[in-house]
Amino acid sequence: MSTPVIVADPNAAPKISKLIQLREFWYYFSVNRGAVIGLVVFILLVLTAIFAQWLAPHSPIQQYRDALLSPPSWLPGGRPEFLLGTDAVGRDILSRLIHGSQYSLLIGAVVVTISLTVGIIVGLIAGYAGGWVDTVLMRLMDLILAFPSLLLALVLVAILGPGLLNMMIAISLVLQPHFVRLTRSAVLGEIGKDYVTSARVAGASHLRLMFKTILPNCLAPLIVQATLSFSSAILDAAALGFLGLGAQPPTPEWGTMLAEARQFILRAWWVVTFPGLAILVTVLAINLVGDGLRDALDPKLKRS
Repeated sequence: MSTPVIVADPNAAPKISKLIQLREFWYYFSVNRGAVIGLVVFILLVLTAIFAQWLAPHSPIQQYRDALLSPPSWLPGGRPEFLLGTDAVGRDILSRLIHGSQYSLLIGAVVVTISLTVGIIVGLIAGYAGGWVDTVLMRLMDLILAFPSLLLALVLVAILGPGLLNMMIAISLVLQPHFVRLTRSAVLGEIGKDYVTSARVAGASHLRLMFKTILPNCLAPLIVQATLSFSSAILDAAALGFLGLGAQPPTPEWGTMLAEARQFILRAWWVVTFPGLAILVTVLAINLVGDGLRDALDPKLKRS
């Protein structure tokens, strides 16, 4: 009677290892209750943005001339079809907030993608090349960081012209130095290690060393910084929109909604309060998620 031969699956070990890493990540992330709450709020925000067309009771730009500055439905004079009231030209505030979530997520995603991509490339070059290349690139980043971020973004938008696209480009340039410095610092910490030396001795090219060998071991702090920059991008976009240099009316962007409602702060508090609360809750949720990611990805915190 022959003994059956058991052939081990060569792909089983990597799959098990990844599963263990995911469980460990979720354990450290879920210990932070605030991060879990922030993640739930952020997921709800994403779902709201995806299904905005079906969730919004009205069009975000449709004007109801018989309901100018109508208060929320639970206040005297409020109307049930306008749950959070209307603005100065009769547009439903709830519908504009729901559609505004699309612009906030779009701004955060585009800004983080641009600044993260450019920051990683420049930071890798600076940390890997060293010498005068490192000096020139880092002094340029120091020059950008010497200016207040919002002021620099305002100047760039004033040069490029008001608009959603120009605003995202300006905010990306302002946030990029943080990724450059972080990437360079991580590269300098990894470049002298044995696995990098082994890859260099084995004949790996400079590009392979930078992007395949070193970069994957530098991603943890970059992920945390990307999360925090996401919230910073939303705040800066709201500030520029409030100043009239971001998205232009009638775009239902939260900062633009605040700008349109400035003159009605005292007589119609709801036109300012609800967009402000939307910005506050979104930024707070994203920052809480970033704090949880830091707890889950920082090995020093894990050891403690």
